[in-house]
Formats: sequence, C-alpha cells, structure tokens
Amino acid sequence: MLAKFMTAGLVGSALLATVAFAQTPTATTDSAKSSPSALSDSSMQGNWRASKLVGLKVYNDANESLGSINDLLTDKSGNIKAVVIGVGGFLGVGEHLVAVPFDKIRFVNEPVAYTGAANAPGSRPSSTTTTGAATGTAPAVTASKPNPWYPDHAVFSATRDALKAMPEFKYAI
Repeated sequence: MLAKFMTAGLVGSALLATVAFAQTPTATTDSAKSSPSALSDSSMQGNWRASKLVGLKVYNDANESLGSINDLLTDKSGNIKAVVIGVGGFLGVGEHLVAVPFDKIRFVNEPVAYTGAANAPGSRPSSTTTTGAATGTAPAVTASKPNPWYPDHAVFSATRDALKAMPEFKYAI
C-alpha cells in the first residue's frame, strides 16, 4: 500500500515539474525596468519617510517645545494637507490635538540649539572662568550628521498657548 502512495506521489511530482519546465521565460522590456516597483535607493534620495515624521518634536521660533506630530492627513492623491500636533498632556493623557496646514510647518535638519540654563529667563550670567573671561552662555549642542531619511524637528510659528486656544481636532469615526 505504501508503495502505491509513493509511486503516485512520484508521478504527480514529475507531472508538475514538466509543466513548470514547459513555460518559457518572459523577456524583460524597458517599460518593466522603469516600473515603480524597480526604484533604487539612489532615486529616492532627498525624500523623507512618513513613518519617521510621526512623533517628530515641534518647536516654535524661540526653540520652545510645542508638542509632537501625531498624524499626517492626506488627500486622495497622497499629498499631505495637514499635520496633527499634540499639545500639552502627559503620555497622551490630556493632550490637545490641533490640525495645522502642512505648508505652515517648516522642517529643519539641524538639531535645536540649546544654549543651556544660562539663557533661561531669570538666570544670572555665570561667574568668571579660570582664565578670567566672563561667559554668559553655554555652548550650543549640535549633532554630528543629520539623517537623510527624516528631519530632526519641525518648527511652527506659534506659542503653546496659541495652539491650545485653537479648536481641537477630532477624528470622525
């Protein structure tokens, strides 16, 4: 009985293999080479990953943190029309969502230049150093190299209070 099953399996495999060998390979054409599925890394240089834009920190012109990008809203063609920014709250609790036009957001590749506590409101200039020179600011923090696939942060010209005063964005269910 086992011999019959083995023979049937062997014959079935041979029949399937002959069908596969009987097919002729299709020749590649120039139109197949230019199809969207054949894009290379070099042709995508300068583009950003949308998945990396979500969660990106948003600052104002004075380098004050406003919140982070929660979502990108697109039209049916895939063009980004608005950015949903989460303002305030802690770990998403009590967060105020605001939709702002995409063209009002500016993306920056360089990191935020923190000048330390020396430039904070109400702070005193630091005392003299060992060389006797008075310094009023700490050196700015910089990163070594920007990432080519996403920006460092976004900038929106508003204050945190102005964003909280905007109407809340709610997703339609």
